[in-house]
Amino acid sequence: MKREYSIYRTLKFLSKQRVALVLQPGDVWVIEKALPETEEHFENIQTCLMRGWVEILRDSVPTGKLQPDGSLPDGEIFSNEKHLYRLTDSGWNAIHRSHMLNILGVFATLIGIIVTLALTL
Repeated sequence: MKREYSIYRTLKFLSKQRVALVLQPGDVWVIEKALPETEEHFENIQTCLMRGWVEILRDSVPTGKLQPDGSLPDGEIFSNEKHLYRLTDSGWNAIHRSHMLNILGVFATLIGIIVTLALTL
């Protein structure tokens, strides 16, 4: 259960990312609230990828980090490469827990039908 909650938090974190601005030349995206590069997030994203909740938007994108004051780093700007992910419809449904609500709705409907049939017989 703890692991599933960790995956849920990673999905929520991924849903809050946004492109702050696009630097020219080269269409370089500056992403606000980017997903931190931790082993836990990497494993959670791979699980979400396997479940179909996320998909790769862009493959092997050069990445780097800004200085603490928000300025560009001295020397090389891009330090490594990683994938950009986007949530699928299934991922949004997992965040909003739509699947569980649908199951509860079907269950409540079945209970109502059974009670109606029992009272009419």
